[in-house]
Amino acid sequence: QVQLVESGGGLVQPGGSLRLACAVSGITLDHYAIGWFRQAPGKEREGVLCISDSDERTYYTDSVKGRFTISRDNANSTVYLQMNSLKPEDTAVYYCAAEFECYRDVDDFDSWGQGTQVTVAS
Repeated sequence: QVQLVESGGGLVQPGGSLRLACAVSGITLDHYAIGWFRQAPGKEREGVLCISDSDERTYYTDSVKGRFTISRDNANSTVYLQMNSLKPEDTAVYYCAAEFECYRDVDDFDSWGQGTQVTVAS
């Protein structure tokens, strides 16, 4: 059974940085794509970034280009989301999800973590 556990969220001032981690178990991470998604209050869940099994990156939103990066450590079954130059509009619950590819549709990801809260405020 696939299990994903996010960590690293918290409160940060605008312009600050956070690194989120997605610890994956129950699957061989090498064979899967991992996507990061977020959901702000009153809004639909949206894609942020995805990394494929071959390390290709897919940005789901232009708003994070140049600020967020994604990386994977297959040996430790963990995928990271490095978030720099954070803005108040980045405030959301961040989720990671696993699938065979970086699908464009959020609904195509079947396995999800419980989420971690990121709040950007002064």
